[in-house]
Amino acid sequence: MSSRNDLKLGLFIVIAGIVILLGKLGVFGFLGRTLWPLVLLIPGLVLHMLFFGNRARATVLVPGGILTVYGLLFLLCSTINWKLMSYLWPALLLGIAVGMYEYYLFEKPRPSALLPASIILGLASLVLFFFSLLHTAVIYILAVLLIVGGIWLIAGRGKPRDRKWKNGW
Repeated sequence: MSSRNDLKLGLFIVIAGIVILLGKLGVFGFLGRTLWPLVLLIPGLVLHMLFFGNRARATVLVPGGILTVYGLLFLLCSTINWKLMSYLWPALLLGIAVGMYEYYLFEKPRPSALLPASIILGLASLVLFFFSLLHTAVIYILAVLLIVGGIWLIAGRGKPRDRKWKNGW
């Protein structure tokens, strides 16, 4: 029996040594800095699995949707660059909208106020995302499109129009 305990103790000591060595080499620091959003993403997915496995009520979809969207957003930012957050911050509102919309879809009877609230939050998120993009090169693209559209309207003025539309409908 002693040899079995020695084997377990030896294995524990080897694993402890490997963990200490990897910690000193910075492996765990890198994993912690990069993969911490999984702490949000995994519970969000688990809440979805609980609902779709008929083990929980539809109310778990609100935090499930929020945690899943936030986990994906933070995972994207931590793997690529945190400067993305200056453009993607409207996704924080989108997470709430997704959670509320999922609850609206799967709760019986359907709560009537949740659909307009989730749509308003989703649209607000999209509008804010568009405005956050205006601080980048998108404003130049928008300016060029406006110039081209204006030139197209000006150039089209001298051409004769179809008689069908000349006097209105």
